[in-house]
Amino acid sequence: MHTYDWQKSTYSGDASNCVYVAATPDGTIHLRESDTPDTILITAPTPLHALIRTLKTTPH
Repeated sequence: MHTYDWQKSTYSGDASNCVYVAATPDGTIHLRESDTPDTILITAPTPLHALIRTLKTTPH
């Protein structure tokens, strides 16, 4: 089991449902949600950046 330096997303604020992010030495990005910390999504920086950019530009 790897130990990652998890950081709480700044978008989570003080809410109880938080998203945590960890960058790994191999360059992948790991994401988890505080309610299900054993479920980890793994992606690369480029697709994650594209997702965030799309979400920021999509009207609510």
